[in-house]
Amino acid sequence: LTGALLGTMMSEQEALKCSSARNRGGTQRVEGKLRASVEKGDYYEAHQMYRTLFFRYMSQAKHADARELMYNGAQLFFSYNQLNSAADLSMLVLESLEKSEATVEDEDLEHLAKLFSLMDPNSPERVAFVSRALKWSTGGSGKLGSPKLHQLLAVTLWKEQNYSESRYHFLHSSDGEGCAQMLVEYSAQRGFRSEVDMFVAQAVLQFLCLKNKNSASVVFSTYTQKHPSIEKGPPFVQPLLNFIWFLLLAVDGGKLTVFTVLCEQYQPSLKRDPMYNEYLDRIGQLFFGVPPKQSSSYGGLLGNLLNSLMGSDEEGDEAQEDGSPIELD
Repeated sequence: LTGALLGTMMSEQEALKCSSARNRGGTQRVEGKLRASVEKGDYYEAHQMYRTLFFRYMSQAKHADARELMYNGAQLFFSYNQLNSAADLSMLVLESLEKSEATVEDEDLEHLAKLFSLMDPNSPERVAFVSRALKWSTGGSGKLGSPKLHQLLAVTLWKEQNYSESRYHFLHSSDGEGCAQMLVEYSAQRGFRSEVDMFVAQAVLQFLCLKNKNSASVVFSTYTQKHPSIEKGPPFVQPLLNFIWFLLLAVDGGKLTVFTVLCEQYQPSLKRDPMYNEYLDRIGQLFFGVPPKQSSSYGGLLGNLLNSLMGSDEEGDEAQEDGSPIELD
């Protein structure tokens, strides 16, 4: 009986393998025909056929097949500079992920980042794509998005020398080292020599506001070691860098008196950017038990910027929805 049962199971497995091989062979033949249409320049017809096949696969719950076909098709259209068709198929890749309720896998995130990198940086399709991709990467919960996807997006934007948006995505990743290397280049390309300390100070304070103490430490140590205009420290020539160094030590210690004295002693440096004290208020609450101010949230434009960074209110979620980076320069 056991032998018969084992034989039946093995034959079922063989049948499944054969069926899978046939399906894959069929998919490859279809892809070959579609590729031939694109190569002949029949872009419209090929695009419509991709869409037809996508909805056919989806209706049969063949989500992985649909996704693979759209991903390959999008790359093919990008290679022929058919940007609108490519962007449409890229959106269908996302649709298959959303409707299949697939778990978030690194391979899928890498595919989404690849499609993002191929899109026209100035196109509205790219903004819509990245917003939707980030939302999917956290299960559609409205959170800030997968740190891994943010890191992949940050690297692409860095290559495009879009430093401001790259920094935004690095802040929501866990890649403090990559962020620091990008900031060194950003400072050298776009900043004044007198601002070298401000580039890293802002990043450290923002990482701390996002409760990412590890990345705050890594971005500071990497930036100060690699920036050609910063003499080896600590201590540093620039008072602001010394403040950040002491702040990171104070965060580890958690003593409110140390934090308070530090902020008082370095007020001349902290006045260089009106946002510094806003960030430090928040850091005081997160790491030193300082009670929140009387008002329920920070007021005015500075408060809106801080809240959008934190993702702590509806405005922050909307900033994510439209994919626009916060400008805190």
